[in-house]
Amino acid sequence: MYDVITFGSNMVDLFVHTDQSQVIDIHSKNDTTELISYPVGAKILINKHMQNLGGSGFNAAVSFSRIGLKTGYIGKTGRDPNSELIMKGLKKEKISFLGARGKENGFSIILDSVEHDRTILTYRGSNSELKFTELTMSKLKTKWFFFTSMRDQSLHTMLKIAEHAWKNKIKIALNPSATMLDSYPKEAINLIRYADVLVLNKEEAESLVGNSTREVNIMKLMVYGPQIIAITDSKNGVVAYKDGYFYKILPHKNLQIVESTGAGDSFASTLVAGLMLKKPFDFCLKMAIINAESVICHHGAQNLLLHRKSLFEAVKKDKRKIEKRKA
Repeated sequence: MYDVITFGSNMVDLFVHTDQSQVIDIHSKNDTTELISYPVGAKILINKHMQNLGGSGFNAAVSFSRIGLKTGYIGKTGRDPNSELIMKGLKKEKISFLGARGKENGFSIILDSVEHDRTILTYRGSNSELKFTELTMSKLKTKWFFFTSMRDQSLHTMLKIAEHAWKNKIKIALNPSATMLDSYPKEAINLIRYADVLVLNKEEAESLVGNSTREVNIMKLMVYGPQIIAITDSKNGVVAYKDGYFYKILPHKNLQIVESTGAGDSFASTLVAGLMLKKPFDFCLKMAIINAESVICHHGAQNLLLHRKSLFEAVKKDKRKIEKRKA
């Protein structure tokens, strides 16, 4: 029996940084879009690069395992050199691989900008091709499922597992992406209806229920079924709901942000880990935001995910206030 099984993508991430990138604003009638730009036809020198393991499902699994929970991972790898890196990474982190293998592994090229944000070029490879018939359901015995974003065949497989979990009273946490919400709104809503815990960012929430305050959008999202909801908003922190109360926590000021890939994965998975460990909700929120802050202050989505002892010590030392008020 696993404490948690995650379901989502696995990637080999190549981080690329050059001093020749620029951030430009494109203005339209209704909004402004920021773009990373490079000179057309130029040969651009890379002054820093590194390779790390990632993918939302894999990132979440590492987070749970380092917090000391028995963890399984469902996804689809390839049979190429990149897939061997994934399999070795899972083994190193003591995560059981419960998925299947296809042809090519997914990979991403992550382009840094001068604003410490990033644009990600992604090749999904086998990630989107997992069939339900490729899984052995007798191996998927767990107390929780943690679902991240998938698409195509893998998304339909996720829905079948969600139905199985709901029928068998297995708890579900969901951390969807904007891409899944925009491309597969019907399937996303169905997954939300199965979820006990829902974690998403401000823009993702607004794509589902419209532009409003996070408190109002949480109440709208509760209609679908989740009893615990958290909405993140970068520098504006997190607003969450549980048992009739709203909670708000802000990030530390003056963080030395290096790169934000994996911050959402770390926050969502750590919040759920705290719930699984039956910690008070304010403790869970501090666990989650501290782990996310650790991730964004370093390159790579997994490199500085904290182990349980370090995480608990950081929570105890953290003096920031959590606002709590009746909903």
